[in-house]
Amino acid sequence: MRFDLVVVGGGLAGAALAVALRKSRLRIALIDSQPPRRSDGWDARVYAYSPATVQFLDDLSVWRHLDRSRVSAVRDMQVFGDAGGVVHFSAYDSGVDELACIGESSLVLLELWENLKRQHNVTLFCPARPVAYLRDDDAVGVRLDDGRLVEASLIVGADGRDSWVREHAGIAVAETPYDELAVVANFGCERPHRGTAFQWFMADDGILAWLPLPGNIISIVWSAKRGLADELSKLGDEAFADRVASAGGYRLGALSMRTPRASFPLRLMRVAEVVKPRVALVGDAAHAIHPLSGHGVNLGFQDVKVLAETLEALPPWKDPGDLNVLRSYARKRAEEPFLLQYATHGLNRLFASSLPLASGLRNLGLNLTARLPVVSNALIRYAINGKF
Repeated sequence: MRFDLVVVGGGLAGAALAVALRKSRLRIALIDSQPPRRSDGWDARVYAYSPATVQFLDDLSVWRHLDRSRVSAVRDMQVFGDAGGVVHFSAYDSGVDELACIGESSLVLLELWENLKRQHNVTLFCPARPVAYLRDDDAVGVRLDDGRLVEASLIVGADGRDSWVREHAGIAVAETPYDELAVVANFGCERPHRGTAFQWFMADDGILAWLPLPGNIISIVWSAKRGLADELSKLGDEAFADRVASAGGYRLGALSMRTPRASFPLRLMRVAEVVKPRVALVGDAAHAIHPLSGHGVNLGFQDVKVLAETLEALPPWKDPGDLNVLRSYARKRAEEPFLLQYATHGLNRLFASSLPLASGLRNLGLNLTARLPVVSNALIRYAINGKF
């Protein structure tokens, strides 16, 4: 079977790319091992969608169809250092409606797939797994586990941090493990969060973020050293909830668990190149960053937006797998992931340092940010628009 584009990975990035090309002339194959499923309760995987991402998803006719009772706007954010440093970001003070929107991964993914099922230029291969990678000068092919061969002019790896496409395309990757786990769970709160997100940089206990969800619920991400993460995983539910509440100074009162906790290892990942002849990477297949900034998912959506615009602009006679075409996408997406990777990496290392001067430096930085409107406004502009 021959297509113009084959997308491996039907998660947020891969599904969004296919939907973004709904009006194009391109014939698209999308391969994934299983379709998304609706959670019985709240999804433990929650993302902070920037206003730029919300606009992109609304342009795809996705955001407007979401169940808004499961999305919460962030109108304020308070960040605390380990020795008195504090910075406060306010949507009201910045003249915007919200700094971000918090919603479940499955909520957006299910709506993207509803669009895919109705899309005339998309063929879904699901459930299916790629088992062999074939490439020549004119095409790239993927052999599926059921024996079918899917060929195209371009293959896009949207298949996550352990990307099958990246590995088989021979794209080198450099990884820096953090020796940390991100522990995630959702909690009910004793007191209302009022649309406020909180983040604590703790000298010995890592980085803890509370993200507001509707109905007085929060989602937490605790980036902790393995020893602490293992300790947290062994606590009973009530003890774990109290540990999370205590780490946040009981700011929202007592907490009660709403979803089972989950954890995943953290690492910085940089690829040697995001494109090769007939190959492009998007999302986590192209870059992995520390979750302290909350922007990993937004980087992926911006990858998708730029790649879709690049492919849509091609004249009918132009080969979408041509390396010059793909390099145009790579150039446009080179700066933002690079800056965000090194900024989050540097912050993580600074707050993990036990050197005597480090504590003073990092808390001074937070307080200076709070006192310098030009700096705080630049950070808010980035959070909202994805650019400074």
